[in-house]
Amino acid sequence: MIAKADISVKPNMKRPTIAEMKPGDWEQVRAIYLEGIGTGNATFETEAPSWETWDAAHLRFARLVACDGETIIGWAALSPVSQRCVYGGVAEVSVYVSQTRRHTGVGRKLLDALISESEPNGIWTLQAGMFPENAGSLALHKACGFREVGRRERIGKLNGVWRDTILLERRSRKVGID
Repeated sequence: MIAKADISVKPNMKRPTIAEMKPGDWEQVRAIYLEGIGTGNATFETEAPSWETWDAAHLRFARLVACDGETIIGWAALSPVSQRCVYGGVAEVSVYVSQTRRHTGVGRKLLDALISESEPNGIWTLQAGMFPENAGSLALHKACGFREVGRRERIGKLNGVWRDTILLERRSRKVGID
């Protein structure tokens, strides 16, 4: 269970809390996902899936939302990287923040909480792939202990254009240390 946590914010903004994502949060979560898609630098996806499709693609734990009162201003979740059991402790990170709350510490609190939730659930490696143009997300992940593994050149097309991604990973200091 996620404990609610304070987030440092700019003046005139309420202090958001981090909570477990519920199915009823999907419309607000989806809206934030669509904002990220709209930037052209957050994902290869071009539309947000249905709740059922998203739910099936993500792990059951570490599904988090950042809330300002009843308004969701960011979300984070994990998805498996493979169905092979040898990779059972490896998950891919997704972190999205509302365009109105970017650069306010919300992404950092979400990613810190995601890391904290992943380890008790047996995750020893978190990985993230992002476009090199997404400088804010690259900096956020590195600040949270991710290291750059490498650049995947022309790994996929977005709207007909080949794009590179930067692969980052964070190895747990608590899980898989044997």
